[in-house]
Amino acid sequence: MDKAVLEEIEEMRRDLKYRLAETHRWDGQLRRQLQARAIQGSNSIEGYQASVEDIQSIMAGEEPLETSAPVAREIAGYQQALTFIQLLSRASVFRFDVGLLNSLNFMMIGHHRDKTPGVVRPGGIYVRNSATGEVVYEGPDAEQVPGLMDQLVEWLNGGDPDAPSYVRGAMAHFNLVSIHPWRDGNGRMSRALQTLVLGRDQILTPEFSSIEEWLGLGENTIDYYRALRETQQGAWRPHGEMLGWVRFCLKAHHMQAQRVRQRLAEAGEIWMLLEEQVDADGLNSRTVSALYEVFVNRRLRRSRYQADEGLSQGQAARDLRDLAAKGWLRPYGETKGRFYAPGPRMERIKADFAERVTPLRDPYR
Repeated sequence: MDKAVLEEIEEMRRDLKYRLAETHRWDGQLRRQLQARAIQGSNSIEGYQASVEDIQSIMAGEEPLETSAPVAREIAGYQQALTFIQLLSRASVFRFDVGLLNSLNFMMIGHHRDKTPGVVRPGGIYVRNSATGEVVYEGPDAEQVPGLMDQLVEWLNGGDPDAPSYVRGAMAHFNLVSIHPWRDGNGRMSRALQTLVLGRDQILTPEFSSIEEWLGLGENTIDYYRALRETQQGAWRPHGEMLGWVRFCLKAHHMQAQRVRQRLAEAGEIWMLLEEQVDADGLNSRTVSALYEVFVNRRLRRSRYQADEGLSQGQAARDLRDLAAKGWLRPYGETKGRFYAPGPRMERIKADFAERVTPLRDPYR
C-alpha cells in the first residue's frame, strides 16, 4: 500500500513538473499564493494567525491591513527562512551543517532575542498541551543535543540515500522536532527542514512540495500532533516505530499534491474565462491579472497590481477604477488602507466555481 501511495505521489509530481515547464501568465501569482499558504499553515500551527492576503503583503514588504505587528514579525521571519530554503534547493554547492540549521532558526525567530535564537538550548525542554498544560513530550537532555545534531547532519548528508525522498523528508522532520534543539521555533524549523530535504532532491520548488499548508488546515493540525505524540510516546526515543509517522506524511503529500493539481487546472480555466470577459467589456487585457488576484484571494491592493504589471501608480489606479465601474471590483477604505474586494460580477463567478470543487481522495482508504 505504501509503495502504491508513493508511486501516485510521484505521478502527480511529474504531471505538475510538465505543466510548470510551460509558461503561463498566472504562474507567478499561483506560486506566490502557494508560498503564502505554506507560510500561513506552518505559523497557524503555532498560533500565529494571518490571512493569505496579509501574508502576501508582508512578502512584498508592505504593511498588512489586519495582522498585528507581533504576528507580522513571525510571518516575515518565516518568509525569510523559506526564501533562503528556495535558494538552497537550487544551489550547485551545498552541504547540511549545524550552522545552517542554527542560521535558519535565527532567521525565523531572531526578533525574540530573549529566546537566544540560533543557539542550542542550554537546558531541558518540555512540550505541553496548550489546553490542559499537561507535558506531552520531554526533549533529550541539553548535554545530548550537540551530539544528536551532529548525527542528524551526518545522516542528512549521506544517510539512507536509496530511501524515497518523501520518507527521508519525514524522518528529518521527526528527528529535528524530537531533538527540539532550540528554545523556540522547533516545529517551524522541522517543517522547513522537510521542505529543504525535498528541495535538495529536486522535487519541484518548495512552494509546490511543501505540506505545510495541509498540516495547518483545521483537523489536519490535530492529526499532525496526534501522529507526533503517538510516535514520540512522551520522550526522546531514537529507535521507536516510525511507520505511522511516515504514512501520515505520505498521506499529507498526496492530499497536498491533489490540491495543487486542482489549483493549476483551475487557474488556466479561470484566466481564460476572465480574458473573454475583459475583452467583451473593452478593458485592457492586463486587467485580467487584477481580476485573477481577486478571484483567488479576498482582496487586492493597488500596489500589488501595479507591481505585477509594471505600471505607474496612475495607470494602476485608472484600471482598478474601470474594473469597479464595470462591477468586477468593489473598493473599500482610503489612501494606504484602500483595497478592492470582489464586485457582484466576480462574486457570481466565484460562487459558480465553489460549487464545482472536486473532493480530495484519501490514498489510504
